[in-house]
Order: sequence, then C-alpha cells, then structure tokens
Amino acid sequence: MDPMTFLTHFDQGKLVTLQNGHRAREFNLISYSSLIEVASGLQFPAWTLNGTVPGPTLRCVEGETVRIRYRNGDAHPHTIHLHGIHPAGMDGVFEIVEPGQEFVYEFIAEPFGLFPYHCHVMPLSKHIAKGLYGTLIIDPKTPRPAAKEMVMVMNGFDVDFDGGNEFYTVNGIANYYTDYPIRLKVNEPARVYLVNMTEFDQINSFHLHANMFWYYPNGTMLTPTEFTDTVVLGQGQRGILEFSYKYPGRYLFHAHKTEFAELGWTGIIEVVE
Repeated sequence: MDPMTFLTHFDQGKLVTLQNGHRAREFNLISYSSLIEVASGLQFPAWTLNGTVPGPTLRCVEGETVRIRYRNGDAHPHTIHLHGIHPAGMDGVFEIVEPGQEFVYEFIAEPFGLFPYHCHVMPLSKHIAKGLYGTLIIDPKTPRPAAKEMVMVMNGFDVDFDGGNEFYTVNGIANYYTDYPIRLKVNEPARVYLVNMTEFDQINSFHLHANMFWYYPNGTMLTPTEFTDTVVLGQGQRGILEFSYKYPGRYLFHAHKTEFAELGWTGIIEVVE
C-alpha cells in the first residue's frame, strides 16, 4: 500500500451482531518479514503487519466489541499491545505469541480517541524500529463533523542498524508527499490523525505552513486545547489536527526538527479552487 492510499485508508473490520444484539468488529492482523521501500530506491528488511509499515489503521466506534485475530507469521515472537482501556489479559505484554501461533484480542472499545498499537516484546526498540506498529481510531458515538480525514504516522528508519535513524517519514517513505502532494480544496475541512512512533529519538513534531490548526490531544475530547501551527510529540503521543486553507497554492508541512525535515519528513499540501 503506497503512502497516498494509506493516508485515507481506514480498516473498519467486519461488522457482526452478537447473540445479545451487541455490535462487534472483527479485524485480522498478521506479522511477517518483508522488504519495503523507505526512500527512493532503498529497501529495508522490516517486520510488517499485513505487509506494511505502519500497520493498518483500525477503526471502530466507542462501545463496540473489538476482536483482533493476530497471527504471527514471522520467525520471532511478537505481541500486539494496544493503548486504551481493556482487561489485563488483552494488553499484549505477557501473552507472547510464538512463531506460527495465533491470539485473539477482545475488548470493549473505550474511550473514544486516537491510540497507537505496537509489539511489546523485548527489546522494544528493535521491534518498533523494525516496523511493528499502527493506529487504532475509536470514534465517538456521535460522529465528528464531516472532513477530509487522513492518518499520519511519524516514524524513522535505521537502515544501517547503528541505533540511529538515517531517514524520517510520514507513513513510511521519505519525501513521498513532496513528490506526490496531498490535494485539498479551498475551505475544505481537513482532519489529521497524527501519531508519533519514531524510535531512537526523544521527540518528533509537525508544523503546518501558512496556516493554523485546532489541536485535540489524544482525540479523547471534543473541544480543542490549542490553536497553533506546531505540535511536539514524544513516542506514543498523538493528537487530532483540524484545519482548512483560505487560499490556493502549495504549502509545506514537515517536522520542525530540521534534521528530520532534511532526511525525509517533509510534504506538500496542494490547495486548489
């Protein structure tokens, strides 16, 4: 899945009705090793979820039962640890899934908001750096206002395995959204689900040029806490950004840590009438 498709692709699972009339969403995740493109002409030996880094963006509604059938198709033990509220046995820490085995995570989706998920097998840094992470969106029961919705997962790639990143990206390929700009219309509402899963660096950031956005930390509130053009996030932190453009043209968005921007974490939004 290329980053432009990934940007607006939300896996809403298979919706089923349980015997008690309760709604459930069923998802399937499989981990396996795969060579993926992380920069133009450069392949990286990743550990993927459903073949991609980041893994699929899972989406459900608050109060629904979530079932995630995870199969470990890799040669290494893994888990799926989801942020949010759930029973201890569904936390994906002590329930190690060995190669060839399966585990079903089942819980009630709560609270509404934006949550990362990732492998939690030691060493954590290796399992995250190799690509085992993704995003879970739990929508409020009353939907948010209509907007062009996009998911952006900030990450890095240590291609020479020296414990530091050589490339930084949004959604997996360095400079992708510079080569293939995101298109918006003038005054079109936009909503970005922003997640930071960068390994080996303490912080990452998002800066929007010539504009401001309303910021909702964790997406767990319906009222924004800030009107800004830059947000700084530690690993695992996330938030929702809402904005629109008044004027047509080409606008940059990028990490406001210049090293990251120079090494691939830069994109363009093309606004048209």
